[in-house]
Amino acid sequence: MNFNLSEEHLMIRDAARDFAQTELLPGVIDRDNKQHFPGELVKKMGELGFMGIMVDPKYGGSGMDTISYVLIMEELSKIDASASVMVSVNNSLVCYGLEAYGTEEQKQKYLTKLVTGEYLGAFCLSEPEAGSDATSQKTTAIDKGDHYILNGTKNWITNGGRANVYIVIAQTDRDKGSHGINAFIVERGTAGFHIGPKEDKLGIRGSDTHTLQFNDVKIPKENRIGTNGSGFRFAMKTLSGGRIGIASQALGIAQGAYELALKYSKERKAFGTEISNHQAIAFKLADMYTEIEAARLLVMKSAKDKDLGNNYDRSSAVAKLYASKVAMETTVEAVQIHGGNGFVKDYHVERLMRDAKITQIYEGTSEIQKIVISRSILRD
Repeated sequence: MNFNLSEEHLMIRDAARDFAQTELLPGVIDRDNKQHFPGELVKKMGELGFMGIMVDPKYGGSGMDTISYVLIMEELSKIDASASVMVSVNNSLVCYGLEAYGTEEQKQKYLTKLVTGEYLGAFCLSEPEAGSDATSQKTTAIDKGDHYILNGTKNWITNGGRANVYIVIAQTDRDKGSHGINAFIVERGTAGFHIGPKEDKLGIRGSDTHTLQFNDVKIPKENRIGTNGSGFRFAMKTLSGGRIGIASQALGIAQGAYELALKYSKERKAFGTEISNHQAIAFKLADMYTEIEAARLLVMKSAKDKDLGNNYDRSSAVAKLYASKVAMETTVEAVQIHGGNGFVKDYHVERLMRDAKITQIYEGTSEIQKIVISRSILRD
């Protein structure tokens, strides 16, 4: 296997790194404090092609591969995981779903605006009593001939308060189980669609997370994605790609924390020398580096599987499971290396530690990833 990045990949990585350093870093602490991400930065990410990384250029996308997506996600996440999760949802869950399963009319109407940052997308699967278990949907969409009537509640929705386009998973025929589920496009401002208050979160505070209510929302038949009853397959395949995005985010958070810890250890002195010269710190850095490198290989493998057209359900779950674990452990150690300074906002590592935790929760908890992996290996 060739582990070297191409010249194009290096240029993409450097462009994302430059944007993260010049545009995201200056206000990242303030955005975390205020729980706010400015719309102008979303537009700038759209102009750079970050909001439609893998979308075909005929729809205005960048036409890049999944490796490029991973590189961009890592660089953004090193600085601001709130920005990267917005990019991840828009790319992995919304743009992918529309491009892979949507009609040409849906692509022209929505996808072309999502890739530029003019529109922002949200993916609505989780419910108060149904997280990643799509078969337990309580939200219903009743077929009324030329339209559906949508009722239900979705929670923990990233981009929930600022999205223009919402992909909603709903049950249309409970007797058919997983074959009675569909995915629908719901536009912001549709009658009966209400956005609840923003959640006050531990981490990724710059991204907005909301509960959504659908009360007799009328959905045109042409807003159903895919054939009737294909919503479960749509959701599962979309989530597999989403796991690559979150694994990349976890990788970036870990790498960002490691770089800050390494830099600090070379500057901070204790007992007459830089703390990096003390074996206790040096060994921590060695462990952090090794685990991040292992996580990177797993994330890249899942991305390569997707690019080659291989089944990436298992490899994406493996990558997310391990990378999120590494993100959590690495950020905790980064805080420890910073000592008391790690406990204050100015040094950034406490925020990265808070952000890391969500990577073990969304797109399926670590326990769900183990279910996906174990079922896969037991079928072999």
